[in-house]
Amino acid sequence: MSTLRVRPYTRTGGRTRSTTALAIEAIVTTNDRADRDALTSTAEHRAIGDLCRLPHSVAEVAARLSLPLGVVRVLLSDMSDLALINVHEGEDSPDGGPSLALMERVLLGLRRI
Repeated sequence: MSTLRVRPYTRTGGRTRSTTALAIEAIVTTNDRADRDALTSTAEHRAIGDLCRLPHSVAEVAARLSLPLGVVRVLLSDMSDLALINVHEGEDSPDGGPSLALMERVLLGLRRI
């Protein structure tokens, strides 16, 4: 018995670019509207919505769902456009570099590997 595999970009209708620029370290959370908006959600939207009940970075969403980063960015952008998720962009430090909090999260993530 063979398993039917769907090409990743089929999930985005062939789109490879998102309408919203999402940094890989941007944190994504599901909001209350995602639960109420069953008509606009796809299987992928539901998987992301379930995962992001707890905050996850864009990169973590891609890794946990085993999808290419580009696909996840398009799906998250669609969900953001539909107001199904909240995107929390990182704050830069005063010198223009990444914030200390971001660097600590990256270090913690690397230690978990």
